[in-house]
Amino acid sequence: MKVKELMTQVVHSVTPEDKVDRVFFLFNFENIRHLPVVEKGKLVGILSDRDLKKVLGPAKKFLEKPDGTTLTISTRKVRTIMRRNPITIEPEQRAADAAAIMAKRKIGALPVVHKDKLVGIITATDILRAFVKLCNMVEPFGNTR
Repeated sequence: MKVKELMTQVVHSVTPEDKVDRVFFLFNFENIRHLPVVEKGKLVGILSDRDLKKVLGPAKKFLEKPDGTTLTISTRKVRTIMRRNPITIEPEQRAADAAAIMAKRKIGALPVVHKDKLVGIITATDILRAFVKLCNMVEPFGNTR
């Protein structure tokens, strides 16, 4: 099974200049947990719901700028919290390779890139769905007594 068979092709994304409140909106109202960050058509980063929680957590103070002003959720930009140079995978690679990478790196999603263009995203949920489907296709052996 290949990545292209499991990946989500319609991908929500943001730019480094988008405000963090847009990320919050997408995570909460589009029911997603990972957002690729694209600039001029090229993948430059990724954000997870965990990245956002780190910024919004109750113990965190918002960033204070040198001029004394404070960045809030509505003024802070994606580029300040995104993970740069994300690990990616090609659509023709095996889904098992994607699963192995995610397990080894302890990440929940991989942007799918072909010829430097974002073409999809594969998540741990996509892989789990495929696993369930495969398990349901195999007849149980039952009791051998």
